[in-house]
Parts: sequence; structure tokens; C-alpha cells
Amino acid sequence: MITIVPIAAAPAPTLAGSGLVAPPPLALYVHWPWCVKKCPYCDFNSHESRGELGEDSEAAYLAALIADLEAALPQIWNRPVISVFIGGGTPSLMRAETAEALLAAIRMRLPLHPGAEITLEANPGTAEAAKFAAFRAAGVTRLSIGVQSFDDAKLAALGRIHDSAEALRAIEMAQRHFDRVNLDLMYALPQQTLAAAEADIAAAIGSGVGHISAYHLTLEPNTPFHHAPPPLPDDDLAADMQEMVEGRLAAAGFGHYETSAFARGADHRCRHNLNYWTFGDYLGIGAGAHSKLSNHEAIWREARHRNPRTYLAGAARGDFISTRQTIAIADLPGEFMMNALRLNQGFPLQLFTERTGLPLAVIEESALAARRDGLLEIVDGQMRPTAQGRRFLNRLLGRFLP
Repeated sequence: MITIVPIAAAPAPTLAGSGLVAPPPLALYVHWPWCVKKCPYCDFNSHESRGELGEDSEAAYLAALIADLEAALPQIWNRPVISVFIGGGTPSLMRAETAEALLAAIRMRLPLHPGAEITLEANPGTAEAAKFAAFRAAGVTRLSIGVQSFDDAKLAALGRIHDSAEALRAIEMAQRHFDRVNLDLMYALPQQTLAAAEADIAAAIGSGVGHISAYHLTLEPNTPFHHAPPPLPDDDLAADMQEMVEGRLAAAGFGHYETSAFARGADHRCRHNLNYWTFGDYLGIGAGAHSKLSNHEAIWREARHRNPRTYLAGAARGDFISTRQTIAIADLPGEFMMNALRLNQGFPLQLFTERTGLPLAVIEESALAARRDGLLEIVDGQMRPTAQGRRFLNRLLGRFLP
């Protein structure tokens, strides 16, 4: 069981018997909470700026991010950072000068690994695309563009503020400045046909990018789509779309390395996300950001104050964290597996012990049951989901939960 308590009552992480010999790789996540318009399917911690985010507010948020990072340094002292991910919201709304100052502040305070991947999420809007060159000059090495569809009618149904022409222009501009570009796409959209989903995938492939993230649209709680669902493809059609997506991308040379991620070769895989899936550590700063951190005593999670105004008010007091939770030993196998089994290639068996401090014996019974169900296999020292396990991933993961 994971117990969540308010940070005011939460002690520092104490001995949990994690047994870690060495901490795992460390990544940094930076949350930018503002966007122009909240999409009806989105349950991320994003807030419409409505013209409120002027230069003064942007500068105040940057100062809060830097103070947040400095306050967290004792937890990660002298650990090299393998990747930085600036997500949102819509980080590409920030001024180029803000991005430059943010990355300079990070470099001054953290030892970035040589060749560290630095990703920034962007929308295809014209105003954001005009800043791509400046973001690259500031040190961003990878751009992730939220296209979602190349069908103008579907973009309107999703509440997106760009059209397909803007998306194509943004992709072309991004590839002028970045060697590594990701496109986010969705399928099983309102009233979408199989042919329309295939046209979207064909357009994404034809754009020449090296990474595509393809997500099934889901109706998340506390979103307008959940309260008033649009007409969506049925389960059979959605499954046909998933098979089509995987088949078309495979034929185009994209390796399907994670549940929703496809890359043209290992160099184009998202290193930041791979650190999540292999149960690495990450520090999250910014409104609502989450962290998972380890030392020789414990493995714990933290969350920052979610509302941007609350976060900024807390920053004035040096109060950034809303909750801290130490992960109980009994929960570690499930936590590890919920990440690692998203990888189609699975994970080397020794990684379980390296990242949890626990012996493989604690998951032996669950693994044997999953193998009997045809959901899991071990090949050349790698534990990985079978094709059936990938299709019924929640059932497979359930085998490892307490």
C-alpha cells in the first residue's frame, strides 16, 4: 500500500529496506502549465492563459522553477542528469528568452550527461513554430509536436486550434532545426473511419520524422468528453485501427518499442521516456510535477502543488511539495512492472533487482502464472510481454499487483 500524506506531516524518506546498491539514472521533468485553449479530451495539468501570462508572470514562473530546482538539489546531489523534458501545457508558448534562461539555470545547477537529450513539447501553431530556431539555439535537442490528426474536421472535433496546413508547416520547420522530431497522433477519434485513421498515419510517415507516438483516444474522468461523450468508433473498429497503425508503421521501418511509441531506429527513441519505463529516477519541477527518487534507504514519490497560482504562492515561502509517499516494499514489484512491461522488448531480468533492490524470487509466482496464461515470456534473459500480453496489458500487469 502507498500512503499519501500532506507534505507538512510527511517525514523525510526513511529506511525502507530497498536494498539498492546504486541509484538508477536520473532525468529532469519541467512542467509548463499554460496553453491557449484547454482541449475537451485533456486531463493533463494545463490551464488556459486567457491573456494572463504576460512577461511579468512568465518571469515569476521561471524564478519559481529555479527556486524549486535549488530546493530539490540535496535529494539528487552530484547525480548526472541523462535527459530534460519540458512538457505541459504548451511549453512552446514561452518566450525564447525564457527557454534560454531556464536551460542555462539547469546547466548551472545540475551535471548534465554529455549528449543529454533535451525535449520540448510544441503545438503546431504559427506563433510557436516561429520560435523553433531559437529553441534549438537555447539547447533543445528534440521537439515533440502535438499534431493529433491531419484531418481538419477531426482537429475541430478535438478542440485543436491549428489546422492540417499549419501542422505540415510546423513539421517542415522543425526538421530544419532538429535532427530528432516526434509527432503525437491519436486514433479512434470521433466518427473516425479506418480509412481516415490510415490517412493520418500515412501523412505522419510521409512527413519524414523519426518518431511517432500514436495514442488511442480515451475518455478521461473530469474532462468535457467524459461528461458528454462524442460518438466514437466501437471496440472492434478501434482494434482494427490499432492493428493498422502498427502494421503501417512497421512496414515503413518504425520499430514498435513501447506501447504507443514507434521509432526509425534506436537513435530516435525517446531516452527520457525510456528512463520512466525502466524505473529510472526523475525529478519533476513546476506546477503539478511528479518525481520518483531513490537512495540507499528508500524509493519515494513526490508531487508539487498542482494549481499554478498555488505553486507560485508557495514558491514565495519555499513551499513547493504537496505530497510525499514512500513506496512500500510490497508495492515495488507492481510499480516496476507497470512501467517495464510497456516495453515490447521487455527488460533484462537483472534490471528488476537493480531498480527495486528485491530478488527475482518475489515475482516468480506471478511471472509463472502470466506465462501459463500466454501473456509473458522469457527469451535470452529478457522478460517481455507476448503479443497477447501486449493486447491485454492490464490483465498482465494485474498479475503483479498486491
